[in-house]
Amino acid sequence: MLARLIEACARRPLLVFLAVGLLTLWGIRALLSTPLDALPDLSDTQVIVFTEWMGRSPNLVEDQITYPIVTTFLAAPKVKVVRGFTMFGMSFVYIIFEDETDIYWARSRVLEYLVKLQGRLPPGVAPQIGPDATGVGWVFEYALVDDSGRYDLQQLRSFQDWHLRYWLSAVPGVAEVASLGGYEKQYQVEIDPVRLQAFNLSIGDVAAAIRMSNGDVGGRVLELAQHEYAVRGRGYIQNREDLAKIVVTTNAAGTPVQLGDLARIQIGGNIRRGFAELDGNGEAVGGIVVMRFGENALDVIERVKAKLAELAPAMPPGMRVVTTYDRSDLIRAAVRTLGENVIQVMVIVCATIVIFLLHLRSALVPAIMLPIAVLLSFIPMSAMGLTTNIMSLAGIIIAIGDMVDAAVVLVENAHRRIERAGPGESRTEIVIASVKELGPPIFGSLLPRRGDSSSRSPTPRRWRWSLPRSSP
Repeated sequence: MLARLIEACARRPLLVFLAVGLLTLWGIRALLSTPLDALPDLSDTQVIVFTEWMGRSPNLVEDQITYPIVTTFLAAPKVKVVRGFTMFGMSFVYIIFEDETDIYWARSRVLEYLVKLQGRLPPGVAPQIGPDATGVGWVFEYALVDDSGRYDLQQLRSFQDWHLRYWLSAVPGVAEVASLGGYEKQYQVEIDPVRLQAFNLSIGDVAAAIRMSNGDVGGRVLELAQHEYAVRGRGYIQNREDLAKIVVTTNAAGTPVQLGDLARIQIGGNIRRGFAELDGNGEAVGGIVVMRFGENALDVIERVKAKLAELAPAMPPGMRVVTTYDRSDLIRAAVRTLGENVIQVMVIVCATIVIFLLHLRSALVPAIMLPIAVLLSFIPMSAMGLTTNIMSLAGIIIAIGDMVDAAVVLVENAHRRIERAGPGESRTEIVIASVKELGPPIFGSLLPRRGDSSSRSPTPRRWRWSLPRSSP
């Protein structure tokens, strides 16, 4: 059948050139549309449910949060595995779905089942799902550097959390920007228990006073002299002095007792589980850009870089962004390696054919075949949703060697037949006959053989057991 197919293609060169041209254009389109990444995404379709209940022991979190969530998702559709991890004040539940499950369909099912848990969890506990990303979505990382020395780690972290993080989150293709390092700013109220007892108050009374005093309230509109005046109460806490002026209670004489009379108010940092360091120069503040599922990693990184360049004039004086991890370098290096290998193979094969066969036109066969074959390999990759990564490019580079061997063998066999041909024989018929002779064997040599040891499962061993005889 292969011989007849080869002869049919040789008899209709116009149709072959037209088909190859259309396939080449299709391959170019598939090459441009295939997402570029350095690492193949082999992770499962999973959704992470994170729940925070600070101050509680792992046993309590396990019993009241992790266990109800895990048991609820065991009956969810297309769920393969549910794993729960509990630590002090936090719970993580990994819901792994079956292969080829759409990640957004899975996230919708998770949100649907989380609604059923509202009455089974402790009051004030709100589970939330992780970003729509995978384990290889970490594509870019940066650090905030203060060249002027006027900002401390807390100020750098505040700028990262309240400004830079949201600017980068708006970039298309970014699922999350996670902050790293520094200190999260906190208003800390250190209550004096002696003063608290003197005024017959509890910690709950102080917490309620702070909660009730942190907010603006609206009144009504007054019309005076054809003008409207909005009456409102302003009580939103903006600094440490506002906290100190909060009225908690009154003493026996009716004098207001403020929070500053009961406690020492200071600005501090939240409890840290780690820190970040940059180039051995001390602690630093940075961020991790996580790519959304199914996005082109190279495009996302370029958009993040463009956004950072756009935001450079809006940065505070003396503060700048330093790139600490950029996967685009590895992506470009992998693509460049493929191009260099194709060019090297083409040059070596063409030079070998010209030197040993002394025929320039024969060298054009592998020179034309290799680029077209590489382009055609991107068509099934695009159809299967695979990314252009190190593994797929390595497979193409390895396959180039087999294609080169086939091209060299076919060209050499055609030359040998032409040398032995008699006068008057058609060169076209000779070339067709030589290709029909070696085409099927070459095609068959590239297929896996049934007797190949790599495709044959090992023969199971048969163990023979014998019981020891008891002595008479």
